Amino acid sequence: MRKAVILSLFVLTAPAASAQSFGDFLRGVLGNETEEETTSQTSNFNISASDADAGLRQALTIGAQAVGQQLSQYNGYFGDGDIRIPLPGRLGELQSQLSRLGLSGPLDDLQERMNHAAEDAAPYAADLVVDAVSSITMGDALEILNGGDTAATNYLRGRTEADLMVLVEPYMRSALEDSGALTMVDSVAGRYGLQSLSGDLRDQLIDHAVERGLDGLFFYLAKEEQEIRSNPVKRSTDLLRRVFGG
Repeated sequence: MRKAVILSLFVLTAPAASAQSFGDFLRGVLGNETEEETTSQTSNFNISASDADAGLRQALTIGAQAVGQQLSQYNGYFGDGDIRIPLPGRLGELQSQLSRLGLSGPLDDLQERMNHAAEDAAPYAADLVVDAVSSITMGDALEILNGGDTAATNYLRGRTEADLMVLVEPYMRSALEDSGALTMVDSVAGRYGLQSLSGDLRDQLIDHAVERGLDGLFFYLAKEEQEIRSNPVKRSTDLLRRVFGG
């Protein structure tokens, strides 16, 4: 079992290796029976399990901080076609219908305000993701190993997203209030005969902004993980260079 964990951690964190060097690594791990041996060694690598674990955490932390900074910029969401947040449900349908007639201005304004609110909430969401990185344990490595080059992000999202949605909600609600989006929901509801749905539309807008805001954050966190794994320039600390190479 110890060998499987060491092997799994190495495959997760090591940079691309030649067939010969990886073969050397396998022989080193499979041929070593000493319980005190906690470091996998080859002619090219010397990576401890603790370094691998710490490197994974650091990669996710640095990635989340970079994404939080990126998304918090003006138009970080609204100006990005990959993660721009559409209006939810009935509001989105109404916007689509009215846009064909050139009459969707108030709803377009509401969508923009919602996206800017997500930008304001992004740093808080990123900080919560950083906190959630602590939930990853050394034992998680085997499951992460089964994934691809965004395995750590996918695993982190699967384990923490439900809790993150609860934690992000107050920040998003506050940002939506400050942006005027929630007040505009009431105005839009009155304008288009949806007064009876005003409260529901507010709640729907908040929940939707939280969900899609986290979608955008994890979308770019996965890209950051890919970059750190594949691009030596992105390995900005000694630990990342030691674990991921370069």
